[in-house]
Amino acid sequence: MNFDFSEDQKFLGNEARKFLDAECTTQHVREVLDNDDKSHHDGVWQKVIEMGWLGTAIPEEHGGLGLGSLELCVLAEEMGRALAPVPFASTVYFFAEGLMLAGSDAQKSATLPGVATGDVIGCYAASEGPGHPDPAKLTTTFDGTAVTGKKVPVTDGDVATHAIVLVKEGSGASLVLVDLTGPGVTRTPVKTLEPTRSHAEITFEAAPAQRLGAAGEGGDLHDAIMNRAAVLLAFEQLGGATRCLEEATAYAKERYAFGRPIGGNQAIKHKLADMYVKNEVARSNCYYGAWALSTDASELPEAAAAARLAASEAFWFASKENIQTHGGMGFTWEVDCHLFYRRAKLLAVQAGAPKVWKEKLVRALEMKNAA
Repeated sequence: MNFDFSEDQKFLGNEARKFLDAECTTQHVREVLDNDDKSHHDGVWQKVIEMGWLGTAIPEEHGGLGLGSLELCVLAEEMGRALAPVPFASTVYFFAEGLMLAGSDAQKSATLPGVATGDVIGCYAASEGPGHPDPAKLTTTFDGTAVTGKKVPVTDGDVATHAIVLVKEGSGASLVLVDLTGPGVTRTPVKTLEPTRSHAEITFEAAPAQRLGAAGEGGDLHDAIMNRAAVLLAFEQLGGATRCLEEATAYAKERYAFGRPIGGNQAIKHKLADMYVKNEVARSNCYYGAWALSTDASELPEAAAAARLAASEAFWFASKENIQTHGGMGFTWEVDCHLFYRRAKLLAVQAGAPKVWKEKLVRALEMKNAA
């Protein structure tokens, strides 16, 4: 079986890289990092909207391009490589995917066109504090028409116009759609290690909401959305890990010590080789996840968990070793190494920490073996 991307998909990736190399440099990332009043880079965001990337996987009848999940995976890798400081992941991987999965035809028709045009910025609100969200322990409630409770931290919750919220309804859990610009919503920015991907605390006080899917389906829908988002996040992490290896290799070739490039030292060679191996392991798992996502295969839960784990390990390791390869310069503010380290640490816990995905992988394999 051939898991590689098609020539058209590779062309899309190459063109996306050219665009991001020109329009989304690390200087754009620093403009957000150095400005406490900026939650994202609006200039980059507007250009991403103009490129039509928000509608990549949205069906044409809802205003999107109708391309599919594989093309979205290609773009995710390039967005990760560029450390794009925009609410793309929250809007596309979580909100749009969740709405397409659980929304009614009327809900999709009302909201998805706005996602494709950039008028709607989405987020996914499940967490209620430290630890992985447990549908059985939710305190945010839904009475059939309105939501009351608190969600924190919510990625891009400070700039989002709409949210999908995991809530308690009766004795079970449900998903609801909330217009964050409406009444009953209060938002407070939350500081994190990675300010270029903003977070917020959102408080709901009888905020009007619409249920997505049936009552009590929230737990299963939440797991399904996390599986889909995990594959796309893994491609972002893969893009960041690849960029770290490129930066470390380039520096090892140009930095001289004792009259020779440091890349000639065995210790540096081993670092680069280890980064390459972990990146390739992550890539193979990401491709498997992309196949499962695009075909809606029964293997998606295990493929998503494997991709998530391998990509999280690869990006963290590559960002760390990139700093070490740069030596003392790698620890300075002026060198870009810390930008990748910050993003690697953040993405490793977004949508669940590695421990959560290890447990999911074990459960998926146990169920598969028991069948």
